[in-house]
Amino acid sequence: MAIETPDAGGRIPTDHDAALDPGPGTTGRPARTLAITRGIRRGFVQRGYASVAEVSLKNSRRADVLALGPSGDLVIVEVKSGPADFLSDGKWPDYTGYCDRFYFGVDADFPQHLIPEPIGLIVADAHESVVVREARAHPLAAARRKAMLLRFAIVAAQRLTRLEDPLMPVA
Repeated sequence: MAIETPDAGGRIPTDHDAALDPGPGTTGRPARTLAITRGIRRGFVQRGYASVAEVSLKNSRRADVLALGPSGDLVIVEVKSGPADFLSDGKWPDYTGYCDRFYFGVDADFPQHLIPEPIGLIVADAHESVVVREARAHPLAAARRKAMLLRFAIVAAQRLTRLEDPLMPVA
C-alpha cells in the first residue's frame, strides 16, 4: 500500500496550500486545476461530503477527487483545466468502476458540450462549485465498495497524521 510522500519540509502538500501559495510545496498541478479542485471540494463540504484529492486506485490511475457522501456513496471527479486537457484524456472510463457516480469538474470557461451526456458535470472556481448535470448512478459491488472505503479512510488518516506530526518517519 502506498504511503503519501511528504515534501522537503516533511508535510504532505495539499491542494489548499497550492491554490493559496503556488510556491514550494505545491503538488505540481497548474493553478487553474488547483482552483477547480478547491472549489469542487468546497462544494462537496456544503453537500455533506468528505473528500480527498489525488487518490491512487488499484488500476494504477489516480482520482483527482474522491468524495464520500453521508449515505456512503463514493464519487470521483476528474478535473479538466481546458478542452485540450479533456480531448487528450482517454483514460477517464477507467475511473467509473471505482465509484457510484463519476463527474468531470471544469471551470466556467470550459465548453460544456464536450462532456458526454451520461457523465456528470460540475462547474467550479476556487471558491465554490455547482452540479450542472447529475451523474448516472452505477452502484459499486460490495467488495469494491469496502476496498474503496478503506482506501479513502487510510489516505485521509495518513494525511491528517502527517499534518499533526510532520516529522513522522515514512514507512
